[in-house]
Amino acid sequence: MHAAAIPPRGVARRAARLRGQSIIEYVLIIAVISLVVVFAGPQVSQAVHNQFAGVANTLAGGIHGSGSGLGGTSGGGSGGNTPDQEQKDYLDDMKTVTDKDPRDWTLEDQKKAAEDIAEKGTASVAFPKAKDAMGSGTKWSVTLNNGQTLEYRIIGINHDDLADGSGKAGLTFEATNDALGAQRMYATNSNAGGWEASELRGRLNTGDLWALLPAEIQYNVKAVTKMTDNKGGGGTAGTPSATTDKVFLLSTTEVYGDLDSDGAQYEYYQSKGVSTSSYSGASSSSWHWTRSVTPGNSRDFRFVYTDGNWYSSDAAPTWSVFPAFCF
Repeated sequence: MHAAAIPPRGVARRAARLRGQSIIEYVLIIAVISLVVVFAGPQVSQAVHNQFAGVANTLAGGIHGSGSGLGGTSGGGSGGNTPDQEQKDYLDDMKTVTDKDPRDWTLEDQKKAAEDIAEKGTASVAFPKAKDAMGSGTKWSVTLNNGQTLEYRIIGINHDDLADGSGKAGLTFEATNDALGAQRMYATNSNAGGWEASELRGRLNTGDLWALLPAEIQYNVKAVTKMTDNKGGGGTAGTPSATTDKVFLLSTTEVYGDLDSDGAQYEYYQSKGVSTSSYSGASSSSWHWTRSVTPGNSRDFRFVYTDGNWYSSDAAPTWSVFPAFCF
């Protein structure tokens, strides 16, 4: 009579819900099944035996599987204390960056760090290393296609806007030596059209100076939007307008703070306290051009002197070129 009151199908329905039950309930269920086996006939006992095997498998899956109900003793149910697979893959992929001192970063490492910072911001595992490298003035070097060695450093993190509108470039770099030599801004002493129309801009982005950059930089550099007074030609200053550049020169605002609203001061120079009245943090080995015209003057562009101060020069003389670029 007792066996007829507990059909095997009923046990199966109960087993389907075991994954969400407690250990105590599992024990009680097994005890009931044992009593059934004792009092029932052999046919029912065999049926219950089969269902018991299903219960045991379910219990084993709950303890050793995903652990969604029990927390697990050997599965993934430890409450999220271990990284999920996506996080593990991310950390493994970034090991070449995070395991190195930034001084030893290759161009590929710099690119990977920049892209991760652009995507994740301060949450990027590369962010603190890049910030420390910028603060300490860490320099890297690369051999140009003419055999000269170009030295460069980080001056901005998530600073420049990508020209395609998709966000920020993770890292901005600036050269710190005159590996590109002394170059003129214009063929004549005129600043009409400003940086946008300048001979030097064309040479840096598509011409002979661009061709000096190694393929690793040419392939990985990001085109960004730069704001500059591109009016020139004398008279009042023009309203800053946008150009798209892969390689560019800094504006005086980007070095010293807001002079003409042509961009924003880079974090490197800001951290050094550089301003028009305190400029030693912008000192360098060579006089070098900025992309800023001298407002109210039809001939001049500004340049940075070796002591870090800025001056104006006619557009045709040759001064060193410290290019900047973004990854």
